[in-house]
Amino acid sequence: MAGLSGVKNTPGSSHSLWAESQASCVQYRLVVREVGSLQILQLYSCLDQIQHVEWSADSLFILCAMYKRGLVQVWSLEQPEWHCRIDEGSAGLVASCWSPDGRHILNTTEFHLRITVWSLCTKSVSYIKYPKACQQGITFSRDGRYLALAERRDCKDYVSIFVCSDWQLLRHFDTDTQDLAGIEWAPNGCVLAAWDTCLEYKVLLYSLDGRLLATYCAYEWSLGIKSVAWSPSSQFLAVGSYDGKVRILNHVTWKMLTEFGHPAAISDPRVVVYKEAEKSPRGALGRPTCPPPRAAESKYEIAAVPVSLQTLKPAADRANPKIGVGALAFSPDSYFLATRNDNVPNAVWVWDMQKLRLFVVLEQLGPVRSFQWDPQQPRLAICSGGSKVYLWSPAGCVSVQVPGEGDFQVLSLCWPVTGDSLALLSKDHFCLCFLETEDGADALGQLDDHT
Repeated sequence: MAGLSGVKNTPGSSHSLWAESQASCVQYRLVVREVGSLQILQLYSCLDQIQHVEWSADSLFILCAMYKRGLVQVWSLEQPEWHCRIDEGSAGLVASCWSPDGRHILNTTEFHLRITVWSLCTKSVSYIKYPKACQQGITFSRDGRYLALAERRDCKDYVSIFVCSDWQLLRHFDTDTQDLAGIEWAPNGCVLAAWDTCLEYKVLLYSLDGRLLATYCAYEWSLGIKSVAWSPSSQFLAVGSYDGKVRILNHVTWKMLTEFGHPAAISDPRVVVYKEAEKSPRGALGRPTCPPPRAAESKYEIAAVPVSLQTLKPAADRANPKIGVGALAFSPDSYFLATRNDNVPNAVWVWDMQKLRLFVVLEQLGPVRSFQWDPQQPRLAICSGGSKVYLWSPAGCVSVQVPGEGDFQVLSLCWPVTGDSLALLSKDHFCLCFLETEDGADALGQLDDHT
């Protein structure tokens, strides 16, 4: 039987501790540290192995989801003695997230039978039926007022828009899609983008009241959309496709403004190509050191065009082929767009959105695992699964070795809202980087890793 226990009314707060505190989990334990000193602020023990951790928007609560047990536990940073336990019972649990107000939790049950909305303030429970299991089926508007949910009823796709203050249905409409793959609000909350399965190229733009504003299709009879991203200004919608191109739609007519290709050879002399190269350490007599270091140092070199990039030939007989634009991200000022073409796996492409042309290409020694923009300025952090982190800004780029014992493999990374530090994550460790400079010179200061 589903249930919620240990809940009491908690007043809201306008300040945020997210930039000051960092949470990590080790098996059953949740550890909260102060970012500046990494001193442990709180240590919580959960009922089972933690599989998902998420801060509330005001950073006063932390959600810990244990999907195997169908449990969610919530902890308070300001009141350590307070705790909450949500048990979905036999319905099971496959996903859990906060609402924008930080006082409601949305749990998705097994087989996507329903979404349960739990209130931490009133202990009330609301149910939303027919959520669709898709790539991105739930999205909140930036101001936190509306929730858009992809639904599947009677073999047809729908979208429902709810008011987050009382979870009442505002609009419900069907979408002209064969198999809806995802939905995403524009940052200004005025337009909702929906896109179809990769088997059919179709992007649909809807207004808040459910009116279809525009439909876009680039081509037919081939694999279609792979990734979608809004610019922070809401002026551009970038659509990454399996044909290796990014198409930019404008917010006035919703027609294509331009398209960016990802060729295997760069010949434009205006484009700066940075290639990561290993540095061979030398001894006193100019001979290579022996034994070699645990991880070879590297640096960026500017390559003279034309430059040929390393390409990957995808396996045509397997599902999810490594082709097409698999990652898109706009800089916070909307001036730059970073992309990764999966069949050119070692390269990150940075596009100038003012001049609508390719600006920089960074080619790594290994496949790019993740990249993310600094939320405060146009500074891009990149990791490729090795023991280095890479930073690029319009001023230049740098490759930095992560210090510490053993071979720290950076699998993903995350910026805080302040942009003055950077969290690097490996399989069993995390590393917190503190940036020394304020002018975007891409230097790293103190780094510490903890189990």
